Amino acid sequence: MESTTLQTGVSPASLGKRESFGSAVSWGAVLAGAFVAAATYLMLLLAGAGFGFASMSPWGDEGASAKTIGIGLIIWLVVIQIVSAGLGGYIAGRMRTKWVDVHSDEVYFRDTAHGFLVWAVAAVVSAFMLGSGVSSAVSGAAKVGASAVSGAATAATAAAAGSGAGASATPGPSAQYFVDSLFRSDRPDATQGDAAKAEVGRIVAASLARGSITPEDKTYVARVISTQAGVDQATAEKRIDDTINRAKQAADDAKQKAREAADEARKAAVGFALWAFISMLIGAFSSSYAATRGGRTRDAVL
Repeated sequence: MESTTLQTGVSPASLGKRESFGSAVSWGAVLAGAFVAAATYLMLLLAGAGFGFASMSPWGDEGASAKTIGIGLIIWLVVIQIVSAGLGGYIAGRMRTKWVDVHSDEVYFRDTAHGFLVWAVAAVVSAFMLGSGVSSAVSGAAKVGASAVSGAATAATAAAAGSGAGASATPGPSAQYFVDSLFRSDRPDATQGDAAKAEVGRIVAASLARGSITPEDKTYVARVISTQAGVDQATAEKRIDDTINRAKQAADDAKQKAREAADEARKAAVGFALWAFISMLIGAFSSSYAATRGGRTRDAVL
């Protein structure tokens, strides 16, 4: 015992405690599996998008419903994660160099860790690639929106200032309302026809924007209606009140439907995010498990 210690300089008790200078992570195998997983993920994602577009139809009674498409999307996300992450993890497990003098439990742990690393790297790569495409689309939409806003602002400025070839003769809707008020008559002409209807339409639009119709506008509109329709002043005023109330109700209904649509979109976004999270967890498990299967096959063959 003493002679062995003197010859080697290392005691037998410390032989089992020696550490390797090499890393336990085979980054080459991890990167190879990650790129395979990312490429497979994108390929299957495009295939799923194609199937989704094929199942939709612009006709009301044809194609899959929104609920069916949503369920199919969730299932396809899970399938994509299982297939792509599992394939990447298995390739990493098979391509990793076989460890010697390493306990089987440690080999199992390292294979599992390699599979998880494959999934993590592939997720980052896929997120970067998809994020670049999304950001490009958002940037393009923002540029288009900025151009539209800029054009609208220019047109509004020209209309308000009266600059340009045809802008000076055509005031905007709000300005036209005030211009109409300058030429109102106590005895509207029954032969005005469409011109009278257009003027009343501008008055009603301005009243809805304010939330109510002024007494002066109501009296004038009632006179126009009485002249054009051949009814008395009281009947005309009742028509005005009924029309304003119906218009307000329609506006309230539209606002309510918009709120309901926004709430449905919020719920759909929350559900999609949760299922995307669950699918990623399934992908991590699939990659880790496939890496252990690949490692066992590798050790059995070598």
